[in-house]
Amino acid sequence: MNGLFSLSYPLQALLATLFTWSVTALGAALVFMTRRMRPTVMDAMLGFGAGVMLASSYWSLLAPGIDMAVSLGQAAWLPACAGFLTGGAVLTCGDRLMQRLTARGDMTDSRRRCVMLITSITLHNIPEGLAVGVAFGALAFSMGDGGLTGAWMLALGIGLQNFPEGAAVSLPLRREGMGRGRAFFLGQLSGAVEPMAGVLGALLAVGVREILPFLLSFAAGAMVSVVVAELVPESQRNPRRGLMTLATLGGFAIMMALDVALG
Repeated sequence: MNGLFSLSYPLQALLATLFTWSVTALGAALVFMTRRMRPTVMDAMLGFGAGVMLASSYWSLLAPGIDMAVSLGQAAWLPACAGFLTGGAVLTCGDRLMQRLTARGDMTDSRRRCVMLITSITLHNIPEGLAVGVAFGALAFSMGDGGLTGAWMLALGIGLQNFPEGAAVSLPLRREGMGRGRAFFLGQLSGAVEPMAGVLGALLAVGVREILPFLLSFAAGAMVSVVVAELVPESQRNPRRGLMTLATLGGFAIMMALDVALG
């Protein structure tokens, strides 16, 4: 483990996002074993991942960004607010654009829903990978062992919610009549953008210190947008809403406890 932590931060970001991608592939591989996964299990994992990501967006991204802005002599509220709102706005605009693009063309409603699902999950994986990369890149400017553990916990939380997302792509494609191999390929492909975004985020964070507070806040805003727009509503569609809420609270509490205790 010490050898892993001694690697350069961009390399750790690459390894962390390769892990999140592999969990996406693991979820997509369910297409080889079953036609469907128990909805309650998938929704609970989405809810838990949402809680982890919400806590991480503050303790692993926003709070360090604000502290770094203060240390750089910046007005701390400005990059935090600007980055947070920009991150949310970019993701929202990207969603709208994808919806318009998929609304065009001659395809069935079910096929259109599948295309929208793939593009939506792929789009959301970009800021998730970026968030992991920026979290690791920020460590180059000394956030301590707690910050390093928090960055890996952020990757773990994103990986947890990537599992049902991979299944959510491959299983509907299989139901549409697509072969298992191709359905798996497209399911795991939705997570392939995370390593690229992770390395880019880490390099930007390491190379341009002055905009790091903005980048951290941008990643936080994008993550909160994913949680509010996709993960929580999806998990709350489950009839056992109380259990889904507890899963979200549990994910938040665990991530908060780890960040506070180790930070």
